[in-house]
Amino acid sequence: MNGFRLRRRPFLAVLAGLAATTGASPVSAQSRPTIGIIGAGNVGTTLGGLWVQAGYHVMVSSRTLSDAQAVATSLGPLASAGTPAQAAAFGSIVVLAVPYRALPQLGRELGHALAGKIIIDPSNPYPFRDGSIANAARIDGAGATTQRYFPSSRVVRAFNSIDMTALRASAHRSGALLAVPLAGNDKDAVAETAALISAAGFDPVVTGGLDTARLFQPGSDGFELERDAAGLKQALHLPN
Repeated sequence: MNGFRLRRRPFLAVLAGLAATTGASPVSAQSRPTIGIIGAGNVGTTLGGLWVQAGYHVMVSSRTLSDAQAVATSLGPLASAGTPAQAAAFGSIVVLAVPYRALPQLGRELGHALAGKIIIDPSNPYPFRDGSIANAARIDGAGATTQRYFPSSRVVRAFNSIDMTALRASAHRSGALLAVPLAGNDKDAVAETAALISAAGFDPVVTGGLDTARLFQPGSDGFELERDAAGLKQALHLPN
């Protein structure tokens, strides 16, 4: 799950149509946090599209600017494209939609620019792909490991436990919304991330501090668990 490249044009076309029909006005968009997304693959495109649809200004970035520009054009007028450094500067909230192995390099290159900012980390550590950092994340927890590379940022783990295909299919569904777990040490960062989860069409379930992100990282009972809020809390033994 959470790969860089999946066929995304039909999804982007649908989002563009929805944004044209239901998108918020420029005035309402200006009152919301800006979102910088580092990575223009499946994760960045999916989350960026859902937030553009909800009226947020989003900047997507990629190692190749032309890729980011193609995605931004498809998402609509509230989306723009830039380099990773530009996305880091643009967003009051920044999403690390990259393979987990990229975090050490991003920490070295962008850690200063991201100081004090909210970082949403939806990436998952897989030893077969990411090597030693994935092993460290499995021992220490993905939340604590990500925070180690961005010590001055407010890290929140979210959007990593459910496949992007399932998220796209379930956003704003009728009845009980799909629950998305999140974990973080900073209460304000958690609250702002929860608001973005709600805006994207899901029900946020806070599991606790970053150490509790273990509950929904790969190898845990909460990973790839698709439930409503009550069902997720029961499965993870969280208080109602």
